[in-house]
Amino acid sequence: LSNTSGITYCLVCSELIIQHVVSFFKFLFKTSLSFQFICVFLLFRAGSCILKTTFIYHFQDWSTIMSDQTLSYFQKQIHHCQLCPRMCGIDRGIQSGFCQAPSGAVAARAALHYWEEPCISGTRGSGTVFFSGCTLRCCFCQNHKISRDLYGKALTARELADVFLRLQDQGANNISLVTATHFLPWIIPALDLVKDRLSIPVVYNCGGYERTETIEALKDYVDIWLPDLKYESSELSARYSQAPFYFQAAAKAIAQMIRQTGKPHLKEVPGEVAPVMDRGVIIRHLVLPGSKDDSIRLMHWIAEQLPKDSFYISLMSQYTPYEQNPQFPELNRRITSYEYQKVVDAALDLGLTQGFMQKKSSAREEYTPAFDLEGL
Repeated sequence: LSNTSGITYCLVCSELIIQHVVSFFKFLFKTSLSFQFICVFLLFRAGSCILKTTFIYHFQDWSTIMSDQTLSYFQKQIHHCQLCPRMCGIDRGIQSGFCQAPSGAVAARAALHYWEEPCISGTRGSGTVFFSGCTLRCCFCQNHKISRDLYGKALTARELADVFLRLQDQGANNISLVTATHFLPWIIPALDLVKDRLSIPVVYNCGGYERTETIEALKDYVDIWLPDLKYESSELSARYSQAPFYFQAAAKAIAQMIRQTGKPHLKEVPGEVAPVMDRGVIIRHLVLPGSKDDSIRLMHWIAEQLPKDSFYISLMSQYTPYEQNPQFPELNRRITSYEYQKVVDAALDLGLTQGFMQKKSSAREEYTPAFDLEGL
């Protein structure tokens, strides 16, 4: 319990105390008046000491690890959540916002993942933790079982910290936090618990729909940023992800990520045939059916607005329609070789030569992991 959030600790303790107090008073009513007075006095003295030495100590212990500014930022989010650009402002202890996330972290899988960019996965794999829920509502999401249905297992900070260490022990090149924004007030304490034992980088794998304030609060925790840049068009982002201002938020967020990490940096790792990344930004873009013109506009923005050689780009062709969707018939097919090649050609013509492209064979269902609580 001492490693969960202070609020969770307080709620659990309160529940146990109430149960014992009720039982105690049932017994007390059967005794003499003088005995009742003495017992009540001792009870309040004991309760005061317990709260002083546990609840208060817990927050002091957390604040000694985090900076005061980071501690304040994430504590505020629990009661007035503004972690993502939707800024719901809800009390996470009482209700959930657009992301549907409860109070406390929920994850669906924690295992070595071999299908990220080569400098992320390497040959040993990326220690990937898939969190449930999402701040977007992408109609084509390949992880809809966890992003929309919220399938997963609730984890305390200590349990999550142990997950990170197990992945490191399995040989992971990094710890990759997938769609983690809405659980940050509970993930950060887990990272703090293992900060002195975690010797591999932390990757933040996200949809790009982030607040710069949240990114700034993560500057001492995240080494590698792996954001999507999904759309330039507000019409498309509203239609497909229920986020009409997606591009405005993602553009600012990615610029901030680059400012915090600087140019990509790779290092030699024993057992790896090629260097792996230990710092930097990789901007991902998934080409969608019928949307190559929007993709090309994004390539122009990236080339014209972001510092040269300050990031890698990853152009993905893996879009896979898992089911026929009558609401979005234009998405009920894979992209064509022509569509993908036009986007790649535009990127190369604009000088975006540092990065990765995918083979068409990547658009296969087996590349989507099974969400079966492995590693949790």
